[in-house]
Amino acid sequence: MRGSTSWGTPRASRWTRSSAGRPTRRSPGSSSSIFRGSPSSSPTRTTGCRSIWNGRRIRTSSSRSGASTSSSAACRPMHFGVFLEERRRGATEAETFEETLVLVDAAEAWGLHEIWLGEIHFNGNRSVQSAPLALSAFIAARTRRIRVGTAVQVLPLSNPLQLAEQVATVDQLSQGRFDFGIGRSGSARAYDILGIPYGESQARFLEALEVLREAWKGKTFTYEGKFYQFKNATVSPMPRQLPHPPMRMASNSEETFLHVARLGLPIFVGLRDHDIPSLEIHLGSYRKAWKEAGHAGNPDAFLRIPVYLAATETEALEEPKENMTYFFQRHLELVQSGMGRRDTGSATRRQRLADKVGGLTYDEILKTRVAFGTPRRVIERLGEVAEQLGLSGIVAELNPGGLLPLEKMRRTLHFLTHEVMPAFS
Repeated sequence: MRGSTSWGTPRASRWTRSSAGRPTRRSPGSSSSIFRGSPSSSPTRTTGCRSIWNGRRIRTSSSRSGASTSSSAACRPMHFGVFLEERRRGATEAETFEETLVLVDAAEAWGLHEIWLGEIHFNGNRSVQSAPLALSAFIAARTRRIRVGTAVQVLPLSNPLQLAEQVATVDQLSQGRFDFGIGRSGSARAYDILGIPYGESQARFLEALEVLREAWKGKTFTYEGKFYQFKNATVSPMPRQLPHPPMRMASNSEETFLHVARLGLPIFVGLRDHDIPSLEIHLGSYRKAWKEAGHAGNPDAFLRIPVYLAATETEALEEPKENMTYFFQRHLELVQSGMGRRDTGSATRRQRLADKVGGLTYDEILKTRVAFGTPRRVIERLGEVAEQLGLSGIVAELNPGGLLPLEKMRRTLHFLTHEVMPAFS
């Protein structure tokens, strides 16, 4: 089934490679040919780095939320990826992997920029992605153009020295097409099962990040931390991308937004715990903290957002209703499961979040948490959100609740790559 679909003929790739046959190297937050969309017959005309859809200007970043349109960072095409994590309800493990690869093949053929994978342990009903680096390597071997990344690798759950080797191996096998999204997860269950105190997750994360950065310098080093100690360690292989694959950190809490900024890392944000207005406030704080920390340029922000596309507005709003209602009900249960613990953050914050998520109606979800509609409506919606939040990337969640059939996900992917993406190129 590779490269074929009932949803149209795959476009020829316009992605560039260096004369040596390897992808052009890019650093975190920089632009390159890897982000250039393909031409389309959609009624879109481009002006510099901005696009106009039927007279409406769409900007990939703006002066709102602390971003500056005068910098080179503002003049950059929008990155588009999809997040593939959920296991479709009723699918076997084998079918889940097969369906993931059907979407990967379509994404590769249709010009999508990136596939993003999660790390979920001990929750087989939700996901089979317990080894995202192994799956990343397989996807890289199966494709030639598309990038692949983790969203996110949970650093405190792995030995950072072994992780440095594994990430570098994936980066080598992919010929420099790997992005390393990192985080520490808001769920304590995997920590409990692995015998790692969740209360130590932030401190362990920081030490693991220090080890990774040191290991990828290519020199023998010794590290003495509270949780990790290594003597005379030299990592091999080294990453293909130097000094290492682009890193990006996920954030949910107010404290983590500031923390990511001080670390000088690009950021992932999502709409499970936040709506668009609250994200605008947090990203403003993130950008302010970035500048106060002395980092150069404008920080890079990607939004993970549920996307559903159909030919009519009625289909696009009604077909995913059960899926999204179930998704937020399951998320509420996850939030409530941590409310009795002392190591999962403020009980008051958890209660506020539970009240907010539990009180969501489907109309509110449509207004503040998703981008559903016809291609034209989704272009307008994503343009508005990108401008409001100063985004440089959109990561579409195709099946957040796991209730949608493969054909519906594939249809959304087709509309996304053929009609939505060209409006932002």
